[in-house]
Amino acid sequence: MDYVNLAEDTLRTFTVTTFQAIGVPEDDARQAADVLLKSDLRGIDSHGVARLSGYVRLWEKKRINPNPTVRIVHETHSTATVDGDSGLGLVVAPKAMKIAIEKAEAHGSGWVSVRNSNHFGIAAYHAMMALEKDMIGLSMTNASPLVSPTYSAERLLGTNPICYAFPAGKYPPVIVDMATAAAANGKLEIAQRTETGIPEGWIQNKYGHPSTDPTELRQGGALLPLGSYPTHGSHKGFCLSATVDILSSVLSGANYGPWVPPFVAFLEPPSDPVGLGIGHFLGAMRVDGFRPAQEFKQHMDNWVERFKRAKPIDESVPVIIPGEPEYAAEQDRTANGIPIIRAVYEDLKHLSRKFNIALD
Repeated sequence: MDYVNLAEDTLRTFTVTTFQAIGVPEDDARQAADVLLKSDLRGIDSHGVARLSGYVRLWEKKRINPNPTVRIVHETHSTATVDGDSGLGLVVAPKAMKIAIEKAEAHGSGWVSVRNSNHFGIAAYHAMMALEKDMIGLSMTNASPLVSPTYSAERLLGTNPICYAFPAGKYPPVIVDMATAAAANGKLEIAQRTETGIPEGWIQNKYGHPSTDPTELRQGGALLPLGSYPTHGSHKGFCLSATVDILSSVLSGANYGPWVPPFVAFLEPPSDPVGLGIGHFLGAMRVDGFRPAQEFKQHMDNWVERFKRAKPIDESVPVIIPGEPEYAAEQDRTANGIPIIRAVYEDLKHLSRKFNIALD
């Protein structure tokens, strides 16, 4: 595969400047860029700068407010509902997570549901914000309908990711970050750009039959829930996705199910919305609300060590702790640069010419 290697600082400066070019204030532009760069650094290429041109197109369609007034519209001591004013989810979600953390500091836990937002990048970014305070972080978001419920040929749910972040002591935090679909849509986009097939179990065609064609969504097909097929437990993925949809949007007043607006700008949002924008749900829990934080982290280290000692099926493939590959990728890419596939690089060059921003 053809890659272009870019230094983190180069890519960060370009991304910040691009967001500023569409009217995003500097602090918010830096926040939005930080979310995208964290994705690329952690090896989640589908949700990093590969998405930058998509946000620009949404702004051009007037579906993103570059300078939103993010505000609390309802709250109790430990909960809040936040309206994102159609802002970038990359900005709205971190602001909402800070509210959750502040509530957790005061009351032991904080829970924030968000409406009227947009795509918020990787769920891990927001959940990991809680780690700095020795808290357990939770984040999730619903997304445009690309996934069929079990036994359905109709697309009603998004890939609806969910993430938990657990602090540890001498080891990196344990990060459980996953889509509730068999695969994230970003992986299909990467497969399309690289013109490669995808594994069976990710997608079905418009008739509900298995497919390995990454362009199937354009032809009326659908992603499958986690588990892929009923015999493999797809109903469990369906239930997880439904939980994310309800907590993110039915609870907050955002759109849910088939009414969630699409990320791609060439598709118009539904004409009969049931809420405002896309929804998120974020939470923070103080570890010392349950036991001393240091004690918890010592036992997290013990947990990690025991699972790392698990007898592997193949000696060349050790058991992997959740978040371990992403941590390793971040160490490597911070030092050696971020590999950008050629198609994404050409997208960035297009933005470079469009806004007269240097990339190389």
